[in-house]
Amino acid sequence: MKRSIKIAVAAALALSATSAFATNGDNLIGVGAKSRGMGGVGIGMSHGAESALANPALITSVKGTEVSFGGTVFMPDVKTAANGATAFASSSADLSVIPELAIAQKASDNFYWGVGMFGVAGMGVDYRGQPVAAGTMNMVTNLQLMQFAVPLAYKSNGFSVGIAPVLQYGSLDINYDTNGSNPSQTKGVAQDFGFGYNIGLSYEVSGLTVGASYKSAIDMVYAGQLSSATNQFYHMNYLNQAGVLDDHLEQPAEYGVGISYKMGASTFAVDYKQIQWSSAKGYKSFGWEDQDVYALGYEYDAGNWAGRLGYNHSKNPIKNLDATQANNGTYNMLNLLGFPGIVEDHYTVGGSYAFSKQTSLDLAYVYSPETSQKFTTNPTGPVTIETKHSQQGVSAQLNFNF
Repeated sequence: MKRSIKIAVAAALALSATSAFATNGDNLIGVGAKSRGMGGVGIGMSHGAESALANPALITSVKGTEVSFGGTVFMPDVKTAANGATAFASSSADLSVIPELAIAQKASDNFYWGVGMFGVAGMGVDYRGQPVAAGTMNMVTNLQLMQFAVPLAYKSNGFSVGIAPVLQYGSLDINYDTNGSNPSQTKGVAQDFGFGYNIGLSYEVSGLTVGASYKSAIDMVYAGQLSSATNQFYHMNYLNQAGVLDDHLEQPAEYGVGISYKMGASTFAVDYKQIQWSSAKGYKSFGWEDQDVYALGYEYDAGNWAGRLGYNHSKNPIKNLDATQANNGTYNMLNLLGFPGIVEDHYTVGGSYAFSKQTSLDLAYVYSPETSQKFTTNPTGPVTIETKHSQQGVSAQLNFNF
């Protein structure tokens, strides 16, 4: 069974040529083209089968059976000047494909169920081929996360409750060469499965929908990755023994609330959620802070077509740690060089077109303007690392209703 799941996941991840960057830390701002076209809202506004992970209670909007599949073409632009380098080196991890498949069905007047497979998060860089003088250590990182969910929901008198057990597949690879002749001791890609759950509530009355959701943390262990990478820096005297990490990298818990109001053809939606990086294994050691995420969305639904606009803001969770304290200078370098999830503002536009009552197409475009961060890496001198990061993403999905 586990081998079959791995084969299925590998087939889906084969679509991705490089690492995926997400936008709220390492999380996508939204899963599915409808949500992404509206700034990532989805806790207090239903998007049909697509709602399985955002708020499983909201799959109760489907009228029969809905099948939705598609994905996102993600295009990050990351540049870094590290270890005293004066010129920026560009990461080659600048294009990836993130798949999505969701099914939801109304089984009875009150009960709904579904199944879905979603690429939900990832990050990474690829500085292979850059000269050693660029200061990047030829760093290559690749974290990819995919979740399988089975949402179950019950609805009565406008009130809905839902739960989605989640199986998460993850892979992590960290490679570098500190000086051109000292390659990292990590041994290829490490993989793991973890289990968690999402729960959600919603209430709808007179065009107003309010919702709440909670996502559990999911602990992952990537054998030989963080431990080997940080142990090597210990032997080079850049970390003390306490700075050597184990191989846990936990996807953090989240909680959120949302509200939407439909007035004629227009729908206005607002979401708030907090991503709890500061208590997640691995991220906590690297000094990541909890992240408040605000999403605003608007939809105009003309019947056979719809237009969407959105905005998403989340403050960068990666902070410039005090490099005079043990280990912090190296963690600053690893955060900005290997895992620079620093973008903050996201502007989105999207739309749908119905070819028939059974078939429709959703599209979305997300743009995140360039964000720049400069951290100190040497406690006894002015050596710094500076990273610039911007993003674009195009999402498309086909929907079939029966």
